Amino acid sequence: MSKMKRAAAKHLIERYYHQLTEGCGNELCSNSWCASSVGFNRMDNNAAAVKALELYKGNAKLCDPHPSKKGTASAYLESSTHSNSACSNRKLKQDFHSVRDNFKDINYLTEDKVYEILDICGKKEDYSPLIRVIGRVFSSAEGLVQSFRRSKPHTKEELKSLQGKDEDKDEDEKEAAATSSSAMEEDSPSSSSRLGESSSGENDVQKLAPDEVSVDIEAVRRVYDRLLSNEKIEAAFLNALVYLSPNVECDLTYHNVYSRDPNYLNLFVIVMENSNLHSPEYLEIALPQFCKAMSKLPLAAQAKLARLWSHYSAKQIRRMVETFQQLITYKVISNEFNSRNLVNDDDAVVAATKCLKIVYYANVLGGDLDMEHNEEEDDEPIPESSELTLQELLGEERRNKKGPRVDPLETELGIRTNDCRRPLIPFEEFVNEPLNEVLEMDKDYTFFKVETENKFSFMTCPFILNAVTKNLGLYYDNRIRMYSERRITVLYSLVQGQQLNPYLRLKVRRDHIIDDALVRLEMIAMENPADLKKQLYVEFEGEQGVDEGGVSKEFFQLVVEEIFNPDIGMFTYDERTKLFWFNPSSFENEGQYTLIGIVLGLAIYNNCILDVHFPMVVYRKLMGKKGTFRDLADANPVLYQSLKELLEYEGSVEEDMMITFQISQTDLFGNPLMYDLRENGDKIPVTNENRKEFVAQYADYMVNKSVEKQFKAFRRGFHMVTNESPLKYLFRPEEIELLICGSRKLDFLALEETTEYDGGYNRDSRIIKEFWETLHSFGEEQKRLFLQFTTGTDRAPVGGLGKLKMIIAKNGPDTDRLPTSHTCFNVLLLPEYSSKEKLRERLLKAITYAKGFGML
Repeated sequence: MSKMKRAAAKHLIERYYHQLTEGCGNELCSNSWCASSVGFNRMDNNAAAVKALELYKGNAKLCDPHPSKKGTASAYLESSTHSNSACSNRKLKQDFHSVRDNFKDINYLTEDKVYEILDICGKKEDYSPLIRVIGRVFSSAEGLVQSFRRSKPHTKEELKSLQGKDEDKDEDEKEAAATSSSAMEEDSPSSSSRLGESSSGENDVQKLAPDEVSVDIEAVRRVYDRLLSNEKIEAAFLNALVYLSPNVECDLTYHNVYSRDPNYLNLFVIVMENSNLHSPEYLEIALPQFCKAMSKLPLAAQAKLARLWSHYSAKQIRRMVETFQQLITYKVISNEFNSRNLVNDDDAVVAATKCLKIVYYANVLGGDLDMEHNEEEDDEPIPESSELTLQELLGEERRNKKGPRVDPLETELGIRTNDCRRPLIPFEEFVNEPLNEVLEMDKDYTFFKVETENKFSFMTCPFILNAVTKNLGLYYDNRIRMYSERRITVLYSLVQGQQLNPYLRLKVRRDHIIDDALVRLEMIAMENPADLKKQLYVEFEGEQGVDEGGVSKEFFQLVVEEIFNPDIGMFTYDERTKLFWFNPSSFENEGQYTLIGIVLGLAIYNNCILDVHFPMVVYRKLMGKKGTFRDLADANPVLYQSLKELLEYEGSVEEDMMITFQISQTDLFGNPLMYDLRENGDKIPVTNENRKEFVAQYADYMVNKSVEKQFKAFRRGFHMVTNESPLKYLFRPEEIELLICGSRKLDFLALEETTEYDGGYNRDSRIIKEFWETLHSFGEEQKRLFLQFTTGTDRAPVGGLGKLKMIIAKNGPDTDRLPTSHTCFNVLLLPEYSSKEKLRERLLKAITYAKGFGML
C-alpha cells in the first residue's frame, strides 16, 4: 500500500513539474501555476522541481492536459480517464487543421512547417506568430532536439540525396506536406530527454554512424538563411538561446541527459548553424551561457561533434572558430585581467576555449591525415635515475614518470595533432593573441601541474597559445625540474654523507671541446641519466667567466660547429637546400649520435638556441612520425621532383624509363651502393601499375631505413633529456624547430622598440641615436655578429627580436676601449664615444674579434 502511495505521489509531482515547465497546452488556461496561462513567469528546471513539490504539498490545482499537448501528456497519459488512443489521434489531426493560423500546438519544427508559417505570416504582414513559435521551440531543449529530424536516417545514399534537395525541392515539399501530420505524431516531443525515458529518436541513433546525427543539417541551414534576414525574427533566436542555455547546462550537469538520449546532441548542432552567433548582440549574455552549457558535454558527445564537424567545409569551420574567438577576445579586452584577477577564472573565456577545442579536433580530423607511418618506440626504456630509491625513502615519487599527458579528447578520437599534415584551416587561426597577452603563465602552469577540477589551465588547450607563451610554460617546467633535481641531490648527499654536485657541470678545453663534452655526457648518460635534468654549468678551462647562461650559449655554438662539420662525416650537407642530413655510411658509432641528441635536448632544456639546419622531417620523426614521400620536398627536393615526374608520367614507365626496384647510392668516398627495395629488386621492373609502391618504398628508404640506426640513437639521446617534459604535448614539429633554432627573421626595428637603457642613457641620448643608425646600416652578416656578441647567439628567440629584452648601459666617457657585453643578461656596455665614426669603428672591431672570455 505504501509503495502505491509513493508511486501516486511521484506521479502527481511529475504532473506539477510538467505543468510548470511545458503547460497544459490550453491557450485559455487560467491556472496561475501553469506555463500555458497568460502572464506566467518561466522558471528553470531546478526551480520548477522545487515548486512542483510545494504545489503537491499544498494540493494545488492541476490542469488536465490539452489534447494537442500529446508530448507533454505522455508522462502521465496512462492515468488519464479520457485517454483513448485512436480518439486522441483523430482529435490531434483535427486540431492541427483548426489552429493553422495561431500555431499554438507546434512544439517542434520541420523545414516545411517553418516555410508554411512564414508564408501565412507574409500574407498577413504579421510575423508575430512565427516569432512566438521560434521562441517556444528554440527555448525548449525537448522541442529543439526533436526539430528538423531527417525522416529516414538510415543509408548513405539517402543522405546524399538529401544534399541535392534543391534540385527536386517542389516534389520533396509536396511529399513532406502530405506526411507532416503523421510526422508530428511520430516525432512529437516528450519529456523523456529530461526524465530519462525512452526517446522516440533513440532507435535512430543506434543506426547512425559515429559521425552522423539525426538532424537534417542542410535543412537547418536553409531555414536560417530564410529567417535571419528579418531582424525581429533574429531577436527571437537570441532571446530563446538566453532562456535555453541554463536549462541545457543543468540537464548535462545533473541529469546525465546525453547518455539517456544521444539525440540531445541535435540541439548543439542546430544552434551552432546560426551564422549570427558571433554578432555583438550574442556576445554579452547568449553566447557565453551557451558555451558554458556546451562545455558540459560528456567526452563521447564532444568526440561525436568533432567527427561530425570534420566533414564541414573550411569556410564553416572558420565561422565556428571566429565565433568562439570573438567571444574570448571580447571578454579579454572588456575586463582587466592581472595576477589577482586571472583570466583562468572567467567562466565565459574558459567555456569558449573548451568549445574551441572541439572545433580544433574537427579541423584536424577533416584535414590531410597520415594515421600510419608512426615511429616505433625505443626498444629499451630510458634508464631510471639511481636516486629513485632515495625518493621513495623520502616518500616522494618522480612526477610524470610515464611521460607527458595526452588530451582525453585526442584519446577518444584516436587522433594526434601530428597525424595531420595539413588541417582544414591553418593552426595559427586558433591562437588568440589578446588572451596570450593577459595570461599569467606562472599561475597557469601551476594549475596545469596540480590538475585541480576547479582551476582551468590554458596549457590543456595548447592550440590557443602562441609559441612564446608555450615556451614560457616549458621554461617553468624545466626550471622546476632543475630545482627538484638540485633538492634531491642535497638530500642524497645528507643521507650518504658525501658531497654531490647539484648542477650538471661540464669543464671543457676549447681545443678539445667535442672529446671533453661527449666523454663527460656519455658517462652521465650511462651512470645516472637524471643528472642531465640538472641545470647546465659550463666552464672553459683556463678562462674566466661565470656561467649565468652566456658561457653555455657559446659552448653549444662551438659544439654544433664541430659536430656538423662535413669533414667529420656524421652529417651530410646539401648546398642547394642548406640543410644537414644523417650520413647513412658514417663511421661514427651509435653513441656519438646519442650524444648529439642529448646536446639538442639540453639546448631546449636550458633555453639555448642552436644554429642547426635540419629538414622538417627530423622534427616530425622526433615527435613520433615516420618520413614519407612528401617529406622529400624539403629534405631532398631534386629526388622529390624526379619521383613526382615518375608518378605523373603519361607514357609507359617500364619501356621508356627502364628502372627497377633496385636503387643505388654513393658512400662517403663516392662508391656506389646498391639496395633492393624488394627481394630480387633488380629483376622487378617499375611499371605504371606499381610505380606508387616504388615511390613510397624509395622515399621510406631515404628518410627512414637508410638512417634508422643513426636516427634511433639520436632520438634516444634527445628523449633522455625531454622524456618527462610536456614538450611533445605542447608543440608541433614546426614549433620544435623554432625552439631549437630560433627565428630566422631578424627584425632590428622590433629590437630597438623593446631595448631598455641604464647608467645614464635613454632613448633620446645622442650616442643611442647614433648607435641605432649605425646598427641599421650594417649588412646581414654584421648584424648576426652583433647579436652573437651581445646575446651569445646569432638567432632571434621564439617570438622574434622583440622578445629579447636587450639593455644598453653606459660604460664611462669617451675612450679607446671597445664595447663589451654580458651575454648572460643581454647587456651591451657602451662607452660614450665622441663621434659616430668612432662608434662604428669600435663596434665593428668588438663584434668581429669577440670569442671567448678574458679577451678584453
